[in-house]
Amino acid sequence: MFSLNRIDIIGYQTQPVTVRQTPGGASVTDLNIVVPYSFQSSKGETLSGKSFHTVTIWGAMADVAGQYVKPGSQLFISGRLQTDSWDDTASGEKRNKTKIVAMDLILLDPKDGQRSAPAGAESLTNCVNRAQVVGNVTREPEMRTTTGGQAVLTLGVATNEKWKEKATGEMKERSEFHNVVVWGDMAKAVQAGVKKGQRVYVTGRVQTRTWETQEGKKRATTEIIADQVTLLGTKNAEAMSNIQADGASMPSAPSRSATPSAAPVAAGIPDIKYESEIKPEDLPF
Repeated sequence: MFSLNRIDIIGYQTQPVTVRQTPGGASVTDLNIVVPYSFQSSKGETLSGKSFHTVTIWGAMADVAGQYVKPGSQLFISGRLQTDSWDDTASGEKRNKTKIVAMDLILLDPKDGQRSAPAGAESLTNCVNRAQVVGNVTREPEMRTTTGGQAVLTLGVATNEKWKEKATGEMKERSEFHNVVVWGDMAKAVQAGVKKGQRVYVTGRVQTRTWETQEGKKRATTEIIADQVTLLGTKNAEAMSNIQADGASMPSAPSRSATPSAAPVAAGIPDIKYESEIKPEDLPF
């Protein structure tokens, strides 16, 4: 595997589910998931918002969604980001939309329905919006400064996947191009250290923003708002101090003895009984 393209979300279905059939007889459906989120700004403020995601589900998983997923259902979805492009029939302009192609779906609601949020523990009800990509930088990072003096950097990261067509056995390949936005001090570090063509690991939340062009046309773009950027394929001084090369020995570990006196630290640790107090009939699923 040369790249990684993964997204995990926990959110709520916003509308009824309709399953349709392809000409080949495969089931497919699109879920529309809302994910409330909150984050700390550079000024230490807690900001909140919502992200909306289109999720395409295929096969038996689509049939399950059609039967059990209702408006308001809480779901865990793991998949990959995919951007579809087409020509607008009216204007002839190139249009695109980014969605999630699901690989895993978990229904999160208990059999007896959703519970009320616990008072004083709102953080326990936070949803999840976590994307991870490993890929190559497609252009030189571009730094800008907001009107408030905040540094913000954008870069493109390309990932690719390969698969074999079941019908023909032919190998297929698809590339995805991810827009990444980096803020603050991390933006300055990326500008100083990351160049076009280098491989990076990026993690953050996925967000779609919309705007109007000067002609009054609505446009949208999907971005990964990064909370970590790691430059890959580089030496790390801390790691190198423990790398074994040319038969050199690693730092020796303390010798172990079979006698109880050799492990005085463990003397006060009680025995652990690995017995579960949870009965299968008590589980909500």
